Amino acid sequence: MYDDILVPTGGDQSIETVLEHTLAVADGRDATAHVLYVIDDQAFLTLDDDMKAEVLDDLRAEGRAAIQATSDLLEEAGVAVETQISQGKPAEEILSYVADHDIDLVTMGTRANEFTTNMLGSTAQSVVTDSPVPVMTINVS
Repeated sequence: MYDDILVPTGGDQSIETVLEHTLAVADGRDATAHVLYVIDDQAFLTLDDDMKAEVLDDLRAEGRAAIQATSDLLEEAGVAVETQISQGKPAEEILSYVADHDIDLVTMGTRANEFTTNMLGSTAQSVVTDSPVPVMTINVS
């Protein structure tokens, strides 16, 4: 049922909490975890052209480190891993990856600043709302 699981990562420690749940779902299945890091291009759109290339290089390096750390944890648990770094709006890139790679489940962290008024972060909310597959959100705040 859940042969391909997408795990978007932002490179912070909270991914370990997400991976606990991802591994629980993957346990006993021949599942592949797809680790995706999205460079949010809105983070540097207002920069001068001279600075954009440098910032983009830094963000790619951050993405490679995030993917490596996440992949290492999954592989240590015996889960096959595929990785990708993309650039764009995070929710759109996650949903595009779901469609393009026949993903069965998305497991992702969310932080809610005001739980009573905003149960999910904006990226998680968009993914939950628009995803054609189940999305497991894990509170990592």
